[in-house]
Amino acid sequence: MRVAVDQDSCIAAGQCVAAAPDVFDQRDSDGVVVLLKATPDAGEEDDVRRAAAVCPALAIQVQG
Repeated sequence: MRVAVDQDSCIAAGQCVAAAPDVFDQRDSDGVVVLLKATPDAGEEDDVRRAAAVCPALAIQVQG
C-alpha cells in the first residue's frame, strides 16, 4: 500500500489522525495533515483506508 496526501485540500478536520495516528499527524501551526508513513505496515492498512474514507476533504489517496 502507498499513501499520499494533498495538503492543499486538507481542511484540518483531524479525522485521519484519529483513525490512524501512527500514519498521520497534523501541523501545529494550522492543523494540516502530515504524512508520517507513505508505506504503512500491513497491520495499519485498515486504519489508513478508514482514514481516507472519513476525510471530509478527500485529501488522502490510497493505492494498493
